[in-house]
Order: sequence, then C-alpha cells, then structure tokens
Amino acid sequence: MSVLGQLRAAREYMYPTRTTSAFLEKGVLTPEEYVLAGDELVFKCPTWQWESGDPKKRKSYLPDDKQYLVTRNVPCQARVSSMENMMAMEADDDEGDWLVSNMIKHQAIEDEFDIIDGEGEVVIKKEEEKEKKDESEGEDEYADIDDMNFEDDNIIEDDEAAATPGVGDDDSNLIKVRTYDLSITYDKYYQTPRVWMMGYTADTHQPLTGKEMMEDVISDYANRTVTIENHPHIAGPHASIHPCQHGKVMKTIVRNLIKSTDEGVGEEQGPSVSMYLFIFLKFVSSIIPTINYDFTMDVTASTSK
Repeated sequence: MSVLGQLRAAREYMYPTRTTSAFLEKGVLTPEEYVLAGDELVFKCPTWQWESGDPKKRKSYLPDDKQYLVTRNVPCQARVSSMENMMAMEADDDEGDWLVSNMIKHQAIEDEFDIIDGEGEVVIKKEEEKEKKDESEGEDEYADIDDMNFEDDNIIEDDEAAATPGVGDDDSNLIKVRTYDLSITYDKYYQTPRVWMMGYTADTHQPLTGKEMMEDVISDYANRTVTIENHPHIAGPHASIHPCQHGKVMKTIVRNLIKSTDEGVGEEQGPSVSMYLFIFLKFVSSIIPTINYDFTMDVTASTSK
C-alpha cells in the first residue's frame, strides 16, 4: 500500500462511526443504513450479492457476512471515447454550445434526474420533457446512415468495443466484450458507499491495466475523480470513484426528488433510505455509462421510514 493509501486507511480507522441518520439532510449513511440499502439492492437486483471478504480485513462496524457488495461479469461493450466522439458529432450538428462532458451526462442519468451544468448540479427532468422525448423517440433517435462517416477510431473499429463473434467453434454466435466486477464498500470517513471496478479482457479474461480501465470512464473524471487504488478487501489495484462529493451529490438528488412530488416538502418527506443505492448507482452511471450493471428500479419520493 502506498504512503497516501496508508494515511487514508489510518484516517478512516480513527474517524468515529456515524450513529445518527442524516440521509435526507446530508446525503450520508450510517453503517446500519448501508446494510439496509444493500439488502434492498440484493433483494431487488439478484445480480448483486453480499461478500464477507478476508476475515483479517473485516470492518467491525459491519456484519461479518455483509462487508461489501459485488456484481460480477458485467458487460462493457463500448469504449467511452467512442461514445464521446458520437456525442461530439451530434453537438456539432446542433445550435447549442454544450461541452461534450455535459452532453454525456445528459444521456447517462435516466428518468428522474440528470447532471446538466458545469458545477455538477443534479436536477429532476421535467415530466413534459420526458413526454416530448417519448413522442419523438422513434423519429429523431438515429442519424441517417448515409450521412455518417466512420473513421478508423470510430466505435465500429474498436476491437475491444465492437461485437466480435468467435470463429470456427461452438460459441461462434456469442459476442465477446470486456467485463467488469463491480463492488461497493462503505467509507466510514465520508459516510457514503464507494464503488470499485476491476475490468477483464474480452478474449482471455485477463485483468485490464489501469490505463485500459480509464477508457471506460468519462474523460472528465478519468485519473481525477476515478483513480487506481487498492481495494480494502480484494487483492489487486482497482479503479475507484473517490467518495469526497458523494454526500453532496446525493443530498442534491434527494432534495430534488422531494421537490418533484405533489405532497410538499416536509421534513419527513423523501425517498426511503433503503432506496439509497438505487439512486447512488444511477448517479454513478453518469461516470461509467458503458458498464451495464443492474440498478433498474423506479425511485420516487415518499414518506421515509
């Protein structure tokens, strides 16, 4: 472990464990709330499961059999650079002067909320915008193929990203793509979940290098918000989304979910804490939009319990 990693581990070890709920007020969780949210994720999305990890590395403030969450063999068919290039082409055709990173963020967070400004402010998509999008979805979603000019670095030419059928074997009809193992730990210092990623090659299932994993991260975040670090439970370096802004972002999302209801903004109004990880993973998808993990569930504001 690096010196910086040792300092971070010591800081988390010394920091007191949160015992009072501040989900709605600060967007953070107690360890008990993290376990509650994890149980709901595992129940609604069976591709996720709890892991106990190495007994020597277990955190005393979490149950022995619920140290972290994991989902394995998650497909990642396209590189983010190809996605960004396509969005840049669309931006050039529009009148707007949007940054590519903001265009990507618009596409990545679905349904309830989105990141739309340079400061990362999260807002609810208006219902009329959703309806308008649904009405025009079949008409404007795809460009005329005759007008598209695929260059060598386009998505179709990406060996790792493109669909690559096997040749001359029983699996010739299978599409070979990169896969990822994603895990979620609880960060005691920031009092939020933290996502970790380990990627594997399409053909040999060998671990990806740090540089290769950054190809599947939005460029604004690669090697900044997302860095290569040692996982607290699993051996080997992982790409990890740093949790320093997670509480702030979650607070903003929850606030806007509350504002979107017709029930008013009461202190007890808001999504249940058990929905935390569904909201959190939808936000994370704006950072790693081509890694197709499961978080499919409608999230609405309701009376907290």
